[in-house]
This record gives sequence, C-alpha cells and structure tokens, in this order.
Amino acid sequence: MIVRTTEEITGTDRDITSDNGNWRSKRIVLGGDKVGFSFHETTIEAGTVNEFHYANHIEAVWLIEGTGTLTDLETGTVYPLAPGTMYLLNGHERHRVEPDTRMRMFCVFNPPVTGREVHDENGVYPLVEVV
Repeated sequence: MIVRTTEEITGTDRDITSDNGNWRSKRIVLGGDKVGFSFHETTIEAGTVNEFHYANHIEAVWLIEGTGTLTDLETGTVYPLAPGTMYLLNGHERHRVEPDTRMRMFCVFNPPVTGREVHDENGVYPLVEVV
C-alpha cells in the first residue's frame, strides 16, 4: 500500500514547476511505484497559454477548480472547461489549455511518467523507461 499527501510532496523532486511558471505538477504516483500509471495534481495559472502534445502517453484530466478553454489543435474544436469536466487525450491530440481563472486538476498518464521527463519544444514528454 502507498499513502502520500501533497503536503509531503511539496518542495521535493516530485513537485515540478514549468520554466515559464505557467503550471505546477505534483507527481503523487510515478512509474517507479510500478502500478501502471502515474497520477498528478496540476495547477495552471490564469491568463496563460499552454500547448501540449503527449505523443507517447494517454492522459486523462479531471478539472476540479477553475475555468478556461481546451482547444484541440488537430481539429480546432474549442471546449469550455469548468469544475467537473473530464477530458481524455486518447488520440495523442496536440492541445492548448487557456485558463480564465487558476485551474486545479488531477491527471492520470499511461504509460506512467517517471518524473524525469521534460517537455520538449513541441510540448511532448519523451517515453522514458521505468527502472
């Protein structure tokens, strides 16, 4: 059994902030935990524009605080985001998240991230093997 709190993760190598300060991800479960997925609490700051492309991962996101928009950059479709909204990037869609207010969400990645990944210039996490 694994029991963790976000308080104990805060300020550790599991607490990642983007270089531009737009988002923060607390990695609660990582690949090294060997459960087949990773689980994160992510916050994205209001008024920012954030483009991502998880070419090597499937991501499910459940928004619990804040509002904004999600744009599917493959189709141009824009979706409103509000508490209780879930989106699943099951087709590795390039996407943009633009918060109107600070957004807080829980994210699940499969395959799990290890915590060592860094977004490349296209917003992609490389596929890093769990050791």
